[in-house]
Amino acid sequence: MTSDIPGVHTTVDNGVLRVTLDRPSRMNAVTTESLDAIADAFDKHAGDTEARVAILTGAGRAFCTGADLGGLDISGPPSSATIDAANRAAAAIRAFPRPVIGAVNGPSAGVGVSLALACDLTIATESSYFLLAFTKVGLMPDGGATALVAASIGRARALKMALLAERLPAREALAAGLIADVYPDDEFAATVDALARRLADGPSEAFHFTKDAVNDATLIELDNAFARERSGQIDLLAAADFQEGVAAFLEKRPAVFGRA
Repeated sequence: MTSDIPGVHTTVDNGVLRVTLDRPSRMNAVTTESLDAIADAFDKHAGDTEARVAILTGAGRAFCTGADLGGLDISGPPSSATIDAANRAAAAIRAFPRPVIGAVNGPSAGVGVSLALACDLTIATESSYFLLAFTKVGLMPDGGATALVAASIGRARALKMALLAERLPAREALAAGLIADVYPDDEFAATVDALARRLADGPSEAFHFTKDAVNDATLIELDNAFARERSGQIDLLAAADFQEGVAAFLEKRPAVFGRA
């Protein structure tokens, strides 16, 4: 079974649901529509017993480089559409009743970090990195990142990632506890397939209860994080720093914040 929505490619084959972010020319930067498509894919197959494991990954050389700012219209009032879609996508991944592998095959930035960490087993190539880039454009993390990152690596490291917007290479992400494992780039595809097969052939209901128990114990603030991030982001989207941040990003120059 195969389905395609612009920016997202979905297949179910031999017990494996594979959801692929498919905008390689934009390094899989997401739009409101593609985020909704991710949520739709997980929601649609949540009750499908044929899909015994899921994989979320990216096409080409990136996993997901965050929201696509290239065609963003910032002339009007701030909209919550993309934030709401990001929250919905992360929630749908978390709620999926079978194990979800986050196969991070390249850079994971912005909401891409949220999508990766909403998965149950997040693994990455050695060349990958993680970047909460929001403050570079005058925003705050969203998609549940404030809860997902802190639940994995604690307050101090989460704040360092969020405030300083510095790349965290995959090996350092593993050492910090942000992700489950790292593999050589040339072995990654085979490793993902083998892990998916192992989970698909395993005790589906035991996996379901196990992932829910661990996630319920560690992500108790996720819903509250969605609400806090949405409120804060709406305020920040209306601020002058965001206007400057986007202009600097598009002009490929350092942003100068704090000026009217």
